[in-house]
Amino acid sequence: MSRSRKHNPIGGFSGKGVSEKSDKIRMHRKLRQKTKQILMKEEDLDSVIFPIEDEVMNRWDMAKDGKQYFHKNSGDWYTKCLRK
Repeated sequence: MSRSRKHNPIGGFSGKGVSEKSDKIRMHRKLRQKTKQILMKEEDLDSVIFPIEDEVMNRWDMAKDGKQYFHKNSGDWYTKCLRK
């Protein structure tokens, strides 16, 4: 794996943290909890509307603030960013 490189020069722009794993765990836990509450209330399962991820948690509150494009004219930084 020492020769593996990214195919696209795009990477996450991390402001507060390196990984969004803990944020995703919290979001999916809230989503499952809300879905379970809806299923417990409803008797007619044909008319149930399940929540989506955006209704449960705001994506902009997560650790990363989107993605950025790495430009080729940045030299050594460009090759460093293309490593996996």
